[in-house]
Amino acid sequence: MAAIPVTSTDSIADCFAKRVAATPDATAYRFYDPHSTAWKEHTWRQAGEGVARMRAALEREGLVVGERVAIMAKNCPEWVFFDQAAHALGLVVVPIFVDDRPDNVAYCLNESNVRVVLVDGPEQIAKLKEVADRIPEVKRIVSIGALGEWLPASAEPRPVVKVDGNALATIVYTSGTTGKPKGVMLTHQNMLQNAAAGLAVYDIFPDDVFLSFLPLSHMLERTVGYYLTMIAGSIVAFARSIPQLGEDFKMVRPTIIVSVPRIFEKLHAQVQSTLQSATPTKRRLFELASTVGWDVFLWKQKRGPWKPSFLLWPVLRKLVAAKLLERLGGRLRICISGGAALNPQIARTFIGLGLPICQGYGLTEASPIVSVNLLDRNDPASIGMPLPGIEIAFGEKDVLLVRGPSIMLGYWKNPEATAKVLNADGWLDTGDQARLKDGFLYITGRIKEIIVLGNGEKVPPVDMEL
Repeated sequence: MAAIPVTSTDSIADCFAKRVAATPDATAYRFYDPHSTAWKEHTWRQAGEGVARMRAALEREGLVVGERVAIMAKNCPEWVFFDQAAHALGLVVVPIFVDDRPDNVAYCLNESNVRVVLVDGPEQIAKLKEVADRIPEVKRIVSIGALGEWLPASAEPRPVVKVDGNALATIVYTSGTTGKPKGVMLTHQNMLQNAAAGLAVYDIFPDDVFLSFLPLSHMLERTVGYYLTMIAGSIVAFARSIPQLGEDFKMVRPTIIVSVPRIFEKLHAQVQSTLQSATPTKRRLFELASTVGWDVFLWKQKRGPWKPSFLLWPVLRKLVAAKLLERLGGRLRICISGGAALNPQIARTFIGLGLPICQGYGLTEASPIVSVNLLDRNDPASIGMPLPGIEIAFGEKDVLLVRGPSIMLGYWKNPEATAKVLNADGWLDTGDQARLKDGFLYITGRIKEIIVLGNGEKVPPVDMEL
């Protein structure tokens, strides 16, 4: 079955219920079980049962619609179950980066008045104990390792609590570039419409396999690697860790990944290191394959001529490109890169070798995707074309302004900060300077002096000084 329909009144819990009903026996999630040292999977029906147990446990906490709960855990099925259980009760989810500083965690939990927190394990519990006096409203901390003590043995799936699709669904705290982090308020429809717009420009199928390794606490992974896959009915495999990512690529053999430039930078560095010890002939062969492959790419994109060297491409692909692609499982058909600018030379090298990298652009305040390159319309120097439903305009000093169904309600308890970036007509000031050419958007500068690192983290220049 194709993607489930997303209506203008749906909540995230509504869409999850539709997916479970549509394909109960299809695989939903794969994960590594350290006890059996094997990869296991949940069907959508089993995922629904996991959500029902989480929901029953949350109900016992006496929470009411609109109250906040938090997740401070690595990507795993339990992250999804807790998130869906909370939405099924009309609660608001506050994702917390699993390795965040205790003082930052305390600020986010306290400001959003979180009542229940799901954590990864002892390390996160220790962090919360360190700041216990600053989070007086937290009434329960549950560790994934000790879920059996909190969850009922079983629970019957029940209809979700009906909330307005435009109701607050999550508060996502952005990296504190200056001062305290700000809580971005997103509705169910903000995130669902952003995911649906992604599915309008990319063909995603039920047999597609996403390898999930960016933190679910960040909106890029949450919208694309979780809500979009739920709508499409695709399979999500949760990576074990970044150090084990190379092995996970080979074992999971994903067809789609969502990444930040840092991952491609690391892979590029590994390739260059291997080439340094290779023979001159192998180095020349690699350069030839990358160059010819890039020219083939430009020709297919209708931005370059056909060349006689293309006759060499089948051999070069087999000798060089295929070996690189096998390191990533050999099945990748879409690689979305976002969170920061991808080095054009790295993009050129990998695209030339057949890695289908499509750079996109977004920000938490837009749920998060604003624009993205497509497989058949791809200029890696650009940030792609606006998603369907996203309007763009240019303000003073060519600052990029965006408007659409995925734009936030505002910043939690911070109307002054909201007014600085979101006007009465719904236009969001991105703070980035841009230009539009032939349908593609290009970032040309930044109004605010903020540096975005390869992992997507934002820091002011003063933090970069040694």
